[in-house]
Amino acid sequence: MKTELKAKFLNHLLKKKKEDQGFTLIELLVVIIIIGILSAIALPSFLNQAKKAKQSEAKTYVGSMNRGQQAHYTENDTFATTIDDLGIGISTNTQNYQYRASALNNGTNVDSYGLGYSQAKVAGLKNYVGSVYLEQVGSNSEVTSLAFLCESEAAGRDAATDYAARSTECATGWKLIK
Repeated sequence: MKTELKAKFLNHLLKKKKEDQGFTLIELLVVIIIIGILSAIALPSFLNQAKKAKQSEAKTYVGSMNRGQQAHYTENDTFATTIDDLGIGISTNTQNYQYRASALNNGTNVDSYGLGYSQAKVAGLKNYVGSVYLEQVGSNSEVTSLAFLCESEAAGRDAATDYAARSTECATGWKLIK
């Protein structure tokens, strides 16, 4: 009878061990550490993508202002001085950026410029400026409009200050993106 009782007891212990299996504190700690490491790697990448998405709004709007300046010049022989004059239907004030347009129309075709700016309202976002200028084609009086888009190399650069001279290339501290 004693051996039968021992066998039942051992059988009972084996069943109990199978039912009570779970995670130990160390196993849970290791899983939490792994999740922390993975999130530390993924979070900066996610934040960078969110910033790029916000900046793509400005690229699109300033590109639209460039095309609007070209169309306005084609129709009116002068560049637009406001976004409303462009007739492109964009908001001048969004959650991330404020937009404005300006022009230098001095009467001579080659020295006229149409500009579109973005000014970031959120810290850490880059600014954009688009410029449309006229270039003489051949020896006759024909001109064509050329456009380019520049991105500030650092957040917080002011396009209105950097582009006061209105040149046909990106200013210092800005890079050509298209």
